[in-house]
Amino acid sequence: MHRQKLTPLALALAAAFALNAPAAFADDEEPPIAVPAPPKEPGQTVVHADDLDGEMNVILHAKGNVVVTRDDQKVESDWLDYYQNKSRVKAGDRFRMTRGGDVITGTTLDYNVDTYSGTGMDPVFSMARQNQTAAKPAPGAQPAKPVTLRGDGSQVDFQGQNQYRVYGSRMTTCDPGDEAWYLKSSRTDLDYNAGVGVAHNAWMQFYGVPILYSPWLDFPLNSNRKSGFLMPTFKTGSSGTEFSLPYYWNIAPNYDATITPHINVKHGNMLAGEFRYLQPDYSGRIYTEQLPKDKLTDQSRYAWSAIHSQNFGHGLTFGMDFNQVSDNNYFTDFGDQVAIASNVNLNREAWLNYALGWQSGSGNVTLRAQRYQNLTINPGPGDIPYAKMPQLTFNANQSLPAGFSASLISDLTRFDHPSLQNGERLVLYPSVSWNFDRSWGFLRPKLGVNYTHYNLDAFQGNPSNVQTRTLPIFSTDAGLYFDRDTQFLGRDHLMTLEPRLFYVNIPNNKDQLSLPQFDTSLNDINFAQLFTENRFSGYDRINGANQITTALTSRFIDQTNGLERLRLAVGKRFYLKDDVTQTVNQPSSDLLLSAGGDLTREWRFDSSYQYNQQLGLTERYNAQLRYNPAAGKIASVRYRYGRNEQLLDNASVTGPLRQVDVAAQWPIARRWYAIGRYNYSLIERKPIERLAGFEYNDGCWSLRMYSQRYISDPTTTKNAWFFQLELKGLGALGNNGVQDTLRLAVPGYTKINE
Repeated sequence: MHRQKLTPLALALAAAFALNAPAAFADDEEPPIAVPAPPKEPGQTVVHADDLDGEMNVILHAKGNVVVTRDDQKVESDWLDYYQNKSRVKAGDRFRMTRGGDVITGTTLDYNVDTYSGTGMDPVFSMARQNQTAAKPAPGAQPAKPVTLRGDGSQVDFQGQNQYRVYGSRMTTCDPGDEAWYLKSSRTDLDYNAGVGVAHNAWMQFYGVPILYSPWLDFPLNSNRKSGFLMPTFKTGSSGTEFSLPYYWNIAPNYDATITPHINVKHGNMLAGEFRYLQPDYSGRIYTEQLPKDKLTDQSRYAWSAIHSQNFGHGLTFGMDFNQVSDNNYFTDFGDQVAIASNVNLNREAWLNYALGWQSGSGNVTLRAQRYQNLTINPGPGDIPYAKMPQLTFNANQSLPAGFSASLISDLTRFDHPSLQNGERLVLYPSVSWNFDRSWGFLRPKLGVNYTHYNLDAFQGNPSNVQTRTLPIFSTDAGLYFDRDTQFLGRDHLMTLEPRLFYVNIPNNKDQLSLPQFDTSLNDINFAQLFTENRFSGYDRINGANQITTALTSRFIDQTNGLERLRLAVGKRFYLKDDVTQTVNQPSSDLLLSAGGDLTREWRFDSSYQYNQQLGLTERYNAQLRYNPAAGKIASVRYRYGRNEQLLDNASVTGPLRQVDVAAQWPIARRWYAIGRYNYSLIERKPIERLAGFEYNDGCWSLRMYSQRYISDPTTTKNAWFFQLELKGLGALGNNGVQDTLRLAVPGYTKINE
């Protein structure tokens, strides 16, 4: 083939037109004729170099400060050969390639700019990507920082746009110069289109020490879902030492599953599984834990949980929530403090709901079946809730002219219990109300009639019988709002004065002692309960009432930043007539006081006080002071007193309560944080809960380690050790529930690496 030596001008024209790649001259070289460069278009290849030489339409040789660009691709090198017909680039003795936010440097390069494919030797790479699936930041908030994956290898294969294969790789998300941890593998595939990285024969090394090996390990390059092993977890304590390795299976965009083997030294091997599904008309979750044979009990132990919701259209929906464990000690043996406290009665219910609407009104009909699995040790009859088999409700609202509205509450339920009175109960509660709302106040009178009908079964030698109760109920809620500008602590504030009056009249002339208590309990008195008609939950007890509640609230609002510097409230209920038909003593005209506010941006104070004027005794009070000058700096102290309180969340143990609760998260050295909680009972003279540990944030990784000791029931104290190593951009190694436990223990806890 004839080779033609190109002059600088001919070379420039060839690069600009024949090669579809405009050429540029070195800074110290002037072209013989000034030729304007044509505008760059998508798909054009542009070559810059100190020295350009080549054969027309075949090959272009470039030497010295070579720069080649095409769309979002850029190659810099000492020398470069560009094969026009093949769109192929060969470069050396060193190269630097930029593709979007990815930068790869190396010694030699063989690359096709059309297909984004090729090979580079001795690569050193840095790939910074913004999470495209993350929620957009709120207005004025800083956007999330891109995650940068950097590393090196012996060879890199470019396998298409946003796709790489690196041999002999070492990778980390730490900042340059920080080699705290890295993932070392024989081969790593990085697919940013799918958002998945896969490492083969991978070692996780922490400060040069191997801590985890896997023949195949995948990890997310963004927040897209993917199949693969998740970070292993382990925990130790009274429940035994346990190691688990979850596997996540991304079955389809709307189906996934997680399978988790657990190795528990104390109890044996357990297998857990979770399946989730999502469809336009229905969704749900099924979860189970299976231990074929417990080493301690020599029995099979298990847990099941299933949640399902479905929309049939035209206002008809269905739902189900089913939970069951093998025995009453299941959560005590396998759960943490949160699980033990929250799983006393496991819910099992299914419901069918129909919502309907009409002009200026709406309503819904619900059919429900519900029962519970009670996990109380040696429960009494009152510890086991009634089953609703079934319950049918119809509730409706209708807007009327001139600010009036009408509503109806109706409930027909069959109550079943293994050892208490069974029967059916019908409740009908129609009412009419008027709503007068203005910027300066409101007035809301309401008139209704509560009709209750009982059809009771034979019980303890007494025959079946029917009982009814009809009670008119009248209430009026009224309030005013005043405000004025004032000075408080030397700053401009808005001071408000908000008086409120609530009147209830229920002429109760029926003795209710003979009525069962299917779903009724006495509510605690607080500011919210002061403004309700009935101090009982449920419908089995309705207090007789001729009472007035008065309350006064005043706020000081900083006009420069909107902070509520101080809030003072006082409330009192006056009983104009005693209610002698109830099973409990009259609560008297208890006096409620409340004070709190943001004293400064750092200091927050809250307190409440309840005084029983009939007995001349303090019922309860608490006070809390919190100091939070910055994220990761929080300290609080709280004192609680109760004359007769429930002492444990998961046990029917009541009595006087006096507790001091101190909690903190605080930096103690550069990157080191101490964390702890101490909840102490002054009456029993022993701690209820103790938590102590530390956190370390290196920026590239963070460590959390602490111990916890708490009372789970009146006779049992549990210990637990928590450990978590979190690697930036890769995940956490250790306990999954660390964050939930810390947020519950320390009010205002902040994750230090966020």
